Amino acid sequence: MLAKLTAKNQLTLPKSVLATCEKAAYFDVTSENGRIVLTPVRINRADAVRAKLAELGITEKDAADALSWVRDHPRPGP
Repeated sequence: MLAKLTAKNQLTLPKSVLATCEKAAYFDVTSENGRIVLTPVRINRADAVRAKLAELGITEKDAADALSWVRDHPRPGP
């Protein structure tokens, strides 16, 4: 089977190939010995949140302190 690379560096994968893989919206892409290897990946949203917090430098202690502050300062009701 052939897959054509578009001008925007996109490939359309044949349905028959994807049918042999677990359903995935994301793939890990590596290059091995001149071959492109796609591995289905399941994105865990909690992992994405943890990665973003780490990127922002927010620690578990920061989150615990923020939660404690919110609990100590309830919003007034309507």
